[in-house]
Amino acid sequence: MISKKIQSVVRDIYDFPKPGIVFKDVTPIFKDPALCTEIVDAFAEKLAHLDIDVIAGVESRGFLFGLMLANKLNKPFVPVRKPGKLPFSIVTKSYELEYGTATIEIHTDAFAPGSRVFVHDDLLATGGTAAATADLIFELGGTVAGFGFVIALGFLHGEEKLLPFSSNIISLTTY
Repeated sequence: MISKKIQSVVRDIYDFPKPGIVFKDVTPIFKDPALCTEIVDAFAEKLAHLDIDVIAGVESRGFLFGLMLANKLNKPFVPVRKPGKLPFSIVTKSYELEYGTATIEIHTDAFAPGSRVFVHDDLLATGGTAAATADLIFELGGTVAGFGFVIALGFLHGEEKLLPFSSNIISLTTY
């Protein structure tokens, strides 16, 4: 089962990025190409029923599986980045994290108005980053087709923040 495989390699990093946080580190997954392929295949299978025009990956770990998934589904990939990283005209959104504040940006021409955008990130915590991404998508005239995460921290109830945007929320494993 994919959930158990993911949990067997994800490591806990205590007190990162600040004291009291237990960070779920997905980087050990990337040592296992077969597991990476299995993760992308699992997402593709779960997305088969959705009408998706674009995959948006959130910086930075959301780029990794987001791009692989976009390629597998033959869809364009759009990066959602931290400030100052995108060279063209952008829209910006600031939001609250579980341990501070952050800002993300997207190119104004990332997708055509009316596009159905699937948002991918590595981990769902409080839902702030994904919700901010959804706000940017709506600002550019798109709709959110759904959200995908390798990991969800269920005890933080991030899905609740995302339900107003889409009920299609996929997590491959939950803690």
